[in-house]
Amino acid sequence: MRIIYFGSAQFGIPSLEAISHSRHELVRVFTQPARPSGRHRSKPTPTDVAIWCQKHTIPCIEAKNINKPEMVRQIADCKADLLVVIAFGQKVSQEVIGLQKHGAVNVHGSLLPKYRGAAPIHWAMVNGEIETGISIITLADRMDAGMILAQGKMPIGPEDTFQTMHDKLSELSVPVLMQTIEQLANGTATFTEQDESQVTYAHKLQKKDGFIDWEKPAGQIVNQIRGLWPWPSAQSVYVSAESGKHWRVTISNARALPRESKTGDVVGQLDENLHVICEQGVLDILELKPAGSGLMNFESYVNGHNCQPGDLFVSADIAMNGIF
Repeated sequence: MRIIYFGSAQFGIPSLEAISHSRHELVRVFTQPARPSGRHRSKPTPTDVAIWCQKHTIPCIEAKNINKPEMVRQIADCKADLLVVIAFGQKVSQEVIGLQKHGAVNVHGSLLPKYRGAAPIHWAMVNGEIETGISIITLADRMDAGMILAQGKMPIGPEDTFQTMHDKLSELSVPVLMQTIEQLANGTATFTEQDESQVTYAHKLQKKDGFIDWEKPAGQIVNQIRGLWPWPSAQSVYVSAESGKHWRVTISNARALPRESKTGDVVGQLDENLHVICEQGVLDILELKPAGSGLMNFESYVNGHNCQPGDLFVSADIAMNGIF
């Protein structure tokens, strides 16, 4: 089959590479325009897909709006059989989808109908799921609501973070997608409607989603830390009881430990073992990143800041609201 690829992010590159090395013909790649990045946002940076195409001398077209007439004409000129869309970043019109004999398929990072939306891997982990996967679906007018052609499942391990699951699911996508392409080519693909009664959503992440609420159980906070690393990351503000000084920190690795509540317990406070008291249990911080510094183990942070029982971790939004 003649295949067009729409994509921008790293997640889809293993699949893009597999298509390029398959018996099928990769006729054109479309991606988002280069965008400013860096501290001063003065240097336009191409997408991961554009960089990959340049490295492999594959033509790549930057499309600010893939549905504009001039883009539609270029897509029609490809006379493709199938459009593959992975982490593209734009909604694709039905006009564009209809230009290909077999329409368009999309790789989504969840076991649909759960976690439709922009951040399925993050929210599956934050919510404590023990399994996730990828779904190959047709493109529909409603977000991630197309028919399912195939799925691949994968457990979420206790040491996994968003980044490790992102990379694992990116690789899992390859055999599932390539098998689906073969089934579409030989007419054996099956199309299954999603069960609308089971739909859940994974909204686009904002920085505030990383603010730790110490009134939650320690286990939930650990899920937040793992699911949001490395971005937007789980953040808090550490306050020294002795000096009153405070520092913003990102917690990158921690574990939940049991602890019976005691009279006088204050959530967010360091106990006698320098564990953070939570609504249930305590958080044993293993690694964190102070603002403006690199990652360090908690023992080094304790030594550098002379942390003591009674010191406090408070939600980052308190600092943002000017209380400190």
